[in-house]
Amino acid sequence: MTKIAMAIAAHPDDIEFMMAGTLMLLKKLGYETHYMTLSGGDCGSTEYDSEKTKKIRIEEAKNAAAILGTKYHYPICNDFEIFYNGSILRKLSEVIRGVQPRLILTHSPSDYMEDHMNTSRLTVTAAFVRCVPNYIAGDSIASNFDCTIYHALPHGLRDPLRKKLIPGLFVDTSSVQETKRNALAMHKSQQAWLDNSQKMNSYIQVMEDMSLEVGRMSQKFEYAEGWRRHSHYGFCSEDDDPLRDLGEHYLLNKTYEQALNDRVVV
Repeated sequence: MTKIAMAIAAHPDDIEFMMAGTLMLLKKLGYETHYMTLSGGDCGSTEYDSEKTKKIRIEEAKNAAAILGTKYHYPICNDFEIFYNGSILRKLSEVIRGVQPRLILTHSPSDYMEDHMNTSRLTVTAAFVRCVPNYIAGDSIASNFDCTIYHALPHGLRDPLRKKLIPGLFVDTSSVQETKRNALAMHKSQQAWLDNSQKMNSYIQVMEDMSLEVGRMSQKFEYAEGWRRHSHYGFCSEDDDPLRDLGEHYLLNKTYEQALNDRVVV
């Protein structure tokens, strides 16, 4: 049976910032990989109207997905309309039931903006109801496949109250960092937008700096992505951690795990 990994994020370019390295390594390991953003990015411009912006950004995302070698899924809503509601949840549930991912990469539950956090919540619930036959999601069929969820670090590596978050595990992305950079560079429309809206003068350099910082946090890798594994209840077995299959690219944060065992909030 084909192993499948799926990255689900809020906007075009979010996957490239925080998840693409891990997704590429899983592909090298033999996984079929999928790429989905809930929004088409229609508000991400000060130059074009929403319709043209969305068209541009979807094309950029498709080009980035091609570089990553992953299957692209079209968005299901717009910027700042990623709400935790039944309509969006059913659409996302239908996609997840169709893909049947063994693992899902998504946003941190605590992040700098609501679109990211709501995407995280929607993804978790949509994966949870994958096996609930009385939850109707289009023409999809409920199926009780194992699905492990991993949450990326928040953008900026801090929660909304500026607290630095520590990952439960690190993935060494050094070997695929150039491709990750090239995929992010496909989002050309975002250079001016991110400079104007969020003071990211060079969005590619911002990604580089965060990857290097997570690498330093690992005390082992040059570039890295950090992850926290979601609770297994309703999703998979307690010890399921398919990212372990990445071998030398995988590093468990034993300090984090010990804190969890000691019931200390990290």
